Amino acid sequence: MYAALWRILPGPIWLRVVLVFLLIAVVLFTLATWVFPWVDAIVNNQEVTVGSP
Repeated sequence: MYAALWRILPGPIWLRVVLVFLLIAVVLFTLATWVFPWVDAIVNNQEVTVGSP
């Protein structure tokens, strides 16, 4: 899979490296901005506290 991605990226090696880092940054930004908050809203969050005796 990664080899296929590497082959379809245009340009010389330095440009491919830059594009890969940009793609990773976009994926992480998308996850942090929309996906993780959406999953957090779905998951049943229960307030759990540790009580002292």
